[in-house]
Amino acid sequence: MGSLYYSESRMVRKDEVSCKLVMGDDKKTVVYAVRIGDGPIMQKVYEEYEKFFLTDVKDMVPEKFTIFPKKKLLQSKKTFFEKRRLWIQDVCQHLVDNQTKSEDVRRFFHIEAPDDDDNTVDLGPSERKTATANDFDFLTTIGKGSFGRVYQVRHKETKKIYAMKVLSKEHIRKKNEVKHVMAERNVLINNFKHPFLVSLHFSFQNKEKLYFVLDHLNGGELFSHLQREKHFTESRSRFYAAEIACALGYLHEKNIIYRDLKPENLLLDDKGYLVLTDFGLCKEDMQGSKTTSTFCGTPEYLAPEIILKKPYDKTVDWWCLGSVLYEMIFGLPPFYSKDHNEMYDKIINQPLRLKHTISVPCTELITGLLQKDRSKRLGHKNDFRDIQDHPFFLPVDWDKLLNRELKAPFIPKVKNAMDISNISKEFVEIQIDPASLAPQQLAVTHRDHDFENFTFVDTNRVISSSPSPSASEAPYFFNATGSSDNEIDVPLDEIWPYTVQSTILVFLFVVWMIIGVFVAREVMLVILDHRKIRRKPLSRKRYNGAYSVKKKRYVNDKNYEAVANGGNEIV
Repeated sequence: MGSLYYSESRMVRKDEVSCKLVMGDDKKTVVYAVRIGDGPIMQKVYEEYEKFFLTDVKDMVPEKFTIFPKKKLLQSKKTFFEKRRLWIQDVCQHLVDNQTKSEDVRRFFHIEAPDDDDNTVDLGPSERKTATANDFDFLTTIGKGSFGRVYQVRHKETKKIYAMKVLSKEHIRKKNEVKHVMAERNVLINNFKHPFLVSLHFSFQNKEKLYFVLDHLNGGELFSHLQREKHFTESRSRFYAAEIACALGYLHEKNIIYRDLKPENLLLDDKGYLVLTDFGLCKEDMQGSKTTSTFCGTPEYLAPEIILKKPYDKTVDWWCLGSVLYEMIFGLPPFYSKDHNEMYDKIINQPLRLKHTISVPCTELITGLLQKDRSKRLGHKNDFRDIQDHPFFLPVDWDKLLNRELKAPFIPKVKNAMDISNISKEFVEIQIDPASLAPQQLAVTHRDHDFENFTFVDTNRVISSSPSPSASEAPYFFNATGSSDNEIDVPLDEIWPYTVQSTILVFLFVVWMIIGVFVAREVMLVILDHRKIRRKPLSRKRYNGAYSVKKKRYVNDKNYEAVANGGNEIV
């Protein structure tokens, strides 16, 4: 039998979508479990399905699916859940039947990407096949750097919005930055699904340019928010510092030093969470206490050992964290000067000065991170664990933070995925030349040895290896179709708010009816009882610019007449 939203008949097959209601572990939350054929069960709350529909696939489905199930007055919650279940099942079935080429659909349903030889960049047998620049619409310039620019783009097929970083091979070669660009590509590939690191979706190239297709984060740079607000509160700074520490700790676990932490490289997403971007200065293969000595970074945030050209290790990132935390609280980097040489001298020699307007734990954390001797710096012994265990971060629930379950202290105003209101106007005003960005060539016909193996497609975000639950771990289902098999009633604490609400409405309705009957009775008595006073409306005439009112009243059939004229009454 067809559902309320989708009535086309379907034969049972291996990609048949089924949806059942699942009661969550807390016995309160209702979860919708979707399964394709005999595949693994995917459990999500209704809001996740609705968000996926509105943000990713709304343009891929017929108009009939845009009618969302709504709660009706006095409607049972069981019926409401059933409507939502049918809507989810039919929308999912349509997407599985017709839109499996979409990257967003494959990722959401954990479907393996189909083989497709069209529009690919062929860089040799060791590389995966992916898209080209011609697969995207270039919308707006949202960033600019030494080797290229960053654009807001839209995938022509999926309509998904991305940020595309386009670099000039010529400039990269002139500056001898080939190793840094390839290191950035390698770091991005290893950043799968970390909540505070930007994700790479595609990378490809043509004869003149390199392309990174990344998450689009349009909440604005931390730098721009800091400039506008001058400084942040200690609690807000703690939230951001904890996110940064998680990101750096993850990179350090991968034996990577970041080396370029600054507010400009920290972007806010639409939920107010920080995401670390730009991995061009990362150093790979930094196991244990291994050191390096390359002079690189941003002057305001350089650690003393880098300025002194001494060997340094992962602790330079914790120095940078201390500098950024100091700037968030006080508005400027700790040893700031417009003259770089003077600033370098302060970083090396000047003692750290902190105002007494911050808490003792905050003072101790900044002091520990900005130790000039890296062997005494906080994080030297146990890296991220030292930061995580500091009293300043005692209010932070690290598990909830990593799961993005904490409410951000500030949520940027973002209307939709294409909103650029938080992007600097100096970037937005830069004109786009689509012909140079997406030349009419489908593949690189020669082998570019400098950027060999650069091409990448993120299939790990599409394919899921989550196993099907065992019998003992399988959730129990709420049967909303009327069958008595395995039927589980909705818990009382789920029903009672609606029961109370209905009772109140019925009570108010009864009171309103009683009042209505009483008022109607009084009106009818006035109309039908001839012993009551009967009145005729006033008649008004205008004489010489003044109103003359003649009023007649009838009482017990005796007439009395009074005429008011010019304010004088005559009887």
